[in-house]
Amino acid sequence: MSNEKTLKKGSFLWRFSKKFNFAADKVIPESFVFALILTVIVFVLALFLTDSGVMDIISYWFGGLWSMIAFAFQMTIMVVLTSMAAKSPQLEKVLSKIGNAPKTTAGAYAVLIIFATVASWINWAFGTILAPVLAMYLSKNIKKLHFPLMIAAGYACMIMVQPICPSISAVALLATPGHFMADTIGVLPVSETAFNPLGIIMVAILFVVTLIITIKTTPPDEEVVSFTGDIQLNGGKEIEEPRETFADKMNNGRIIIAFFAVVGIAYVIYHFVTGNGLTLNFIIFLFLLADIILYKTPKRFVDAVKENMHLAANVMIQFPFYGGIMGVMASTGLTSVIANGLVFLANDVTIYWVSYLSASIVNLFVPSQGGQWIVQGPILYEAASAFNAHMPSVVTAFMLGDEATNLIQPLYVIPALALVDIKLKKVWGFMAFIWFIWFIATTIGLIVLPIVLG
Repeated sequence: MSNEKTLKKGSFLWRFSKKFNFAADKVIPESFVFALILTVIVFVLALFLTDSGVMDIISYWFGGLWSMIAFAFQMTIMVVLTSMAAKSPQLEKVLSKIGNAPKTTAGAYAVLIIFATVASWINWAFGTILAPVLAMYLSKNIKKLHFPLMIAAGYACMIMVQPICPSISAVALLATPGHFMADTIGVLPVSETAFNPLGIIMVAILFVVTLIITIKTTPPDEEVVSFTGDIQLNGGKEIEEPRETFADKMNNGRIIIAFFAVVGIAYVIYHFVTGNGLTLNFIIFLFLLADIILYKTPKRFVDAVKENMHLAANVMIQFPFYGGIMGVMASTGLTSVIANGLVFLANDVTIYWVSYLSASIVNLFVPSQGGQWIVQGPILYEAASAFNAHMPSVVTAFMLGDEATNLIQPLYVIPALALVDIKLKKVWGFMAFIWFIWFIATTIGLIVLPIVLG
């Protein structure tokens, strides 16, 4: 009887997740409108909670509007290049094999979550883009996979693993000699921040929690939403182009493309041999090089760029608006007002959880960890000193909180949504559902684990 009910109505976790999805369907607008609403909220808060006047706030917003232009372009070109790679006939064959490996829905979810976690530990952008690509192929081959849940779970894995990534901005900043807080907390090596036992244990717990809730959130067959888009370019076949004129021969020639492919490969080898790591620009370059090799001729490459350019429209227009929000938060002092108000509630038991909570709330409006730490870091240091707290663990709690509400504030999921052409409201409910369960697990962990670890 219980199994029959599950088949008809879905699992308990599915029914619970639908409460978040119902809210998403009725309340959550398009992602661009979401950014506009956050902007209005920040305007009102800054007006009433700070000394800034109306024109001051507008000026700060205008100044911040352009602070994200470089990042917006980086993410725009990344969406285009990764989409091109995903639709190439060659990659289709490779990913189809991976997508065909699991034979059950549980196995497919496990493959996706492990892949997304490992890729995101290497680099957040790497995981953000490659997870939805793999999700497309898994969903194509196993029809009972719920595609919006897969996108949310893959994105959650990127967020989950960041606090133990050596390259994350707060970790890199605190490990840099002469950083702005060096006189107070000193230089904190990666071993004390990214590889802090508290962070490793919390990420391990969240990994297991995410895996379980993704597998156990089982919809009834009639409510499964599969990926129905077209992944292949030209049906997976290469089309021979006419070569009648000299211009046609240049447009369809492979020699000049081969030259740039060789140059690119040479630089990749040089980059790693000289000890450099994965930066956002280098990740973009890897996809650019891959597409040059995959599409073989200048014309095919340019045609593929044109075909995929529309996918980057939301990224291109929305990122500057988040820059405007950050400009208002930083310049009016609103970030400090919110952080100070929350830290005031801390005690020697809750200091780590309050650090997590304050970072979570501020991140809704300032989705930049480095910028957020510059404002919150000194405040958290004062609180940690007052309660004799372990500063690296306070940093870990801050990073966990900063990352967690990226499941609610949709800035970094926009490229993934654009890549698979899915609306925010189809995915946001699952993101909020995962965040809610994470919040419970993290709250317990940040109160109990510091006591256990001493």
